[in-house]
Amino acid sequence: MFNSCLARVNSGAAVFKTFIWSNLKCCRGPRHHHQVVTVDASGLYCRRTTNLNRSFRQVHRDTSLGQYSCHRLTSHRTLLKLQGKDTRAFLQGLITNDVKSLTGEEGRKALYTHMLNIQGRTLFDIILYSLEGEQGEESGSLLLECDSAVSDSLQKHLKVYKIRRKVIIEPCTDLSLWAVLPSGQLGESDTAGPKVSGSDQILVWEPDPRAAAMGWRLIVNKRVNPLEILPASQLGGTEEYHKHRYTIGLPEGVKDLPPGGALPLESNLAYMNGISFVKGCYIGQELTARTHHTGVIRKRLMPVRLTEPVAAPEGAAILTGGGKSAGKLRASLGIQGLALIRLAQANEPLFVQMSDNTLLQLKASVPEWWPKYVKQ
Repeated sequence: MFNSCLARVNSGAAVFKTFIWSNLKCCRGPRHHHQVVTVDASGLYCRRTTNLNRSFRQVHRDTSLGQYSCHRLTSHRTLLKLQGKDTRAFLQGLITNDVKSLTGEEGRKALYTHMLNIQGRTLFDIILYSLEGEQGEESGSLLLECDSAVSDSLQKHLKVYKIRRKVIIEPCTDLSLWAVLPSGQLGESDTAGPKVSGSDQILVWEPDPRAAAMGWRLIVNKRVNPLEILPASQLGGTEEYHKHRYTIGLPEGVKDLPPGGALPLESNLAYMNGISFVKGCYIGQELTARTHHTGVIRKRLMPVRLTEPVAAPEGAAILTGGGKSAGKLRASLGIQGLALIRLAQANEPLFVQMSDNTLLQLKASVPEWWPKYVKQ
């Protein structure tokens, strides 16, 4: 029926090629009968498929699967719902960013921000999601994402300042939060994001407001499988998510931003689109605004790479080769970590002091998502 079938196999590895063809003149069967032939390093085998559309769908699925990874965050991130006519005005005096931008012409539906104490240090890092106009939600309703370890503390903090404002705060135990990260195989043409199906099951689907390298945030009901909504994705683990954050140098949660200890501008809050310097007063604004206007920031959170995958103690001292203090390690996972580094020593050979007083070398780097003028 077929005169010949040519298979080209790359030596040394199993390389798969798929050929779809039809015998337009010789086959007695209908024209929609096709054969799918897969060639690998061990030889040639054929599989008959009786539907052309099925064949092409199979090929498309194989090539697109794994372009994105879905990471469930509900184990360490909590969602709270804030609703009531005073919700946004109430939050405006507590957060570093401008909550009004969630309803502005920009059309933003996700906002990164911090809540500070009166000394201007970070208490909570949060992401706000607008629900206005969604599924009959009351005007002004928001979802608030925070670290699960401080969820109770955050709710108490909100209730202290709520007084008589008409704001209802309640946990969202029926919702599931996912991070959708791009894989390394994506090209520039894929920056628009993955194709989404079943949009009626989605409560929130927004780009991560902190950095493009963090992909997208997805919020759905706990019963919904995200792989059905994002067919070009596969499941990823929580550890992979944290390794990705540390690799690009993006802090999140109480380990990276110790409550009452981290300063927002040293934590790159401005670089992560998390602060407005023109919005007006909020708790902790004075020190933050003064630091911004003086332009003097001597330390910053930076990604670091350890020479060995050891469990370095959190808060361990980082020293220069000459023994001078150069910062502190905030957290690490494997060889990737996050550290508060003195910018004057960032390019020097650095060492983290282990619990047994031995020194382990590490290297700090400037993240790609930082502003260009900082990297020059």
